[in-house]
Amino acid sequence: MSQKASRRRDRRMMGRALALAGLNQGLTGPNPSVGCVILDSYGHIAGEGVTGHGGRPHAEEIALDEAGGRARGGTAYVTLEPCRERSSGSASCSIRLVEAGIARVVVAVADPHPTARDGLRILAEAGVRLSVGMGGRRAARLYEWFFRAAKAG
Repeated sequence: MSQKASRRRDRRMMGRALALAGLNQGLTGPNPSVGCVILDSYGHIAGEGVTGHGGRPHAEEIALDEAGGRARGGTAYVTLEPCRERSSGSASCSIRLVEAGIARVVVAVADPHPTARDGLRILAEAGVRLSVGMGGRRAARLYEWFFRAAKAG
């Protein structure tokens, strides 16, 4: 696949993830509404998710559960950096993406929240290819309230 076709697909899939995130905006409590689209290694949609009402489950969890084994070798498009750790003690989204065998993660914006930031570091250290910034302006507008709260907290 050409570089141009790949960037076009990245834009389309991040647009889809951002549209998913918008579905539960304002319904996820103190958590942001995140969208996630997972493509299998052939570039077909294997799973999609949006943060659940009240903030649980996370979008990545839903998308990974839907994708199952098809996630291995695939690409995840996530509107906000996958979390580094979970307050519940369960596996973080970054760890779950690594364990699922995701080869590449495209993230719109980094997460400034103390328990989430550094999810990208976990992914990179596991050898996952990263691309950050696709859809970043749109995501920054979507999460403006969340970023303000994270800085204040």
